[in-house]
Amino acid sequence: MQIVRSALIMSLALAPAALFAQDASTAPAAPQAVEAAPAAPVRSASGILQPALSQAQETLSTLKIDKWKKGSVRDEAGQNVNALLHDLQANIPPLLTAADAEPAALSRAIPLIKHLDAFYDVFLRVEEAARVSAPSEQITALQATMLSINQGRIAYDDELQTQAAAHEKLVFDLKSELQTQTEAVEKSAHEVKVAQAKAAECKPAATPAHRRKRSTTSKKPSPSTPAPQ
Repeated sequence: MQIVRSALIMSLALAPAALFAQDASTAPAAPQAVEAAPAAPVRSASGILQPALSQAQETLSTLKIDKWKKGSVRDEAGQNVNALLHDLQANIPPLLTAADAEPAALSRAIPLIKHLDAFYDVFLRVEEAARVSAPSEQITALQATMLSINQGRIAYDDELQTQAAAHEKLVFDLKSELQTQTEAVEKSAHEVKVAQAKAAECKPAATPAHRRKRSTTSKKPSPSTPAPQ
């Protein structure tokens, strides 16, 4: 993006010279573009979310469902745990990779956000079931992991909001610079036309070249000498 921005500013700065190369001495120089402050570094999705996801992987892998109270609550929790582990291994990694490839692209971030929301909802059901059937140490581990996942989701949402605001500011700045440069080009064109008009008024009229008047009388032919007899 910074390269595109620099190319746009350079092309706009060179526009007056390209348009008025025949009389460049009379055209005022275009205003210099103001250097923009460096953009804040973009935090990747993996950098924000991976610690919480790794914690979830460890917590779910070490759960001992067989020590829960028997019943439908334990059976459903076991199925949800297996689904979450499969999600962590097969579904979430490709979404993270896609989001990391273009950290500021909402088209890559939104599928990951939706998936994380669904993941969190299922994890919440496991934690609620644990409070009914699981030993206290497993409940504590699930609650701590759930808190970590939620904090990661919030941090990722905040990062996306920051990047969106930076992108909107960049677009606004580019529009402003484009408007400024366009006005400079139009002003330069007007001043060049005015200068050329004044130069044409001050230039003396060219004196017409004197043409020799052509004689209207025809030259009489000389009498021919008679040929000897």
